[in-house]
Amino acid sequence: MMAESIKTVDEKDEKILEMLQREGRASNVDLARALELTPSATLERVRKLEERGLIQGYMALLDPQALGLGLVAFIFVRVDDRDDILGRAESTAEALAALPSVQELHHLAGEDCFLIKVRARDTDDLYRILRDDIGKFKAIRGTRTTIVLKTVKETSRLAVGKKTGGE
Repeated sequence: MMAESIKTVDEKDEKILEMLQREGRASNVDLARALELTPSATLERVRKLEERGLIQGYMALLDPQALGLGLVAFIFVRVDDRDDILGRAESTAEALAALPSVQELHHLAGEDCFLIKVRARDTDDLYRILRDDIGKFKAIRGTRTTIVLKTVKETSRLAVGKKTGGE
């Protein structure tokens, strides 16, 4: 389902979205208190945001370091398949996205076709991912890999109702 335009979201909806992004386990009562609404009115707003596709789901955020996945790498991928390059066929993209180590996959404009974000245990694990997982694709012409030394900011939160550009 395609999400409705943010223009149809009022200040109370924005506050719900901001609070749930910060704390996905916030109770309906906590949301209601913050919004100065009744719990039933708050629950109805949350349900409508879910139905409209503005809230796509809830999940636990895991610590990659604690799970032994401390290495982050971005891999630029070029493919030979003209249909993939033009965005008409998604076979390579879908297969790459299905790899367990791939956290993000973006179709690009420019020299490269895809940008992939992967997490690995260490450089040996990254080598295995490049060789065994990504290397098995016949359509891939080449890759360029950048290893992250330190992450300063990483978030999935969106700036709801805030201007993001300079005016």
